[in-house]
Amino acid sequence: MVPAENQQREGPLPSPSGGTYTYADCLSWGEEVRAEIIDGEIVMTAPPMRRHQEISRNLFLKIGNFLEGKPCRLYAAPFAVRIFPRPDNSDHTVLEPDLVVVCDSAKLDDRGCNGPPDLIVEILSPTTAHLDSGVKFRAYLQAGVREYWIVDGDAKTVHAGVLHANQYLVSVYDETQTAPVTVLPPCRIELRSVFAG
Repeated sequence: MVPAENQQREGPLPSPSGGTYTYADCLSWGEEVRAEIIDGEIVMTAPPMRRHQEISRNLFLKIGNFLEGKPCRLYAAPFAVRIFPRPDNSDHTVLEPDLVVVCDSAKLDDRGCNGPPDLIVEILSPTTAHLDSGVKFRAYLQAGVREYWIVDGDAKTVHAGVLHANQYLVSVYDETQTAPVTVLPPCRIELRSVFAG
């Protein structure tokens, strides 16, 4: 991600309502705008690197195959997640995680997810690592996302945080291991094939 002021695009985004961006502002943008709103500030999203997309695809296929015929739904970015939704669309945080699993269909509408998903996966890139392991980590924890994976393609590791007593209990898995998806028992992901490619 790059700050909005450093992102080239055609034409400016409309000014924020009330001095900070909200989901209501998001609704006025075209589908071609790739951006997240974090605490009322816009963060433009750069296209991901090829390696990032390979890891995302591999995880999507593994989780998607497991979910076949099950009620939970898997989505890949771009997919809007309003982790603190407000009825008047004034929420100040709208994120686009790399992968999202939602098991409560009542949280889904045509534009994305309203409320915390069951699983969020963020794949690190040089421009997003500080957000994924910092402000987003805290936002997902505060919202009650039940499981949060931070995938590091360079180190070939997964930091899997499982929500317990208002904190994430984090286990670290490397490419030689199989990582359980705790919120989707008995789903287990062989990480060697995730990082292959």
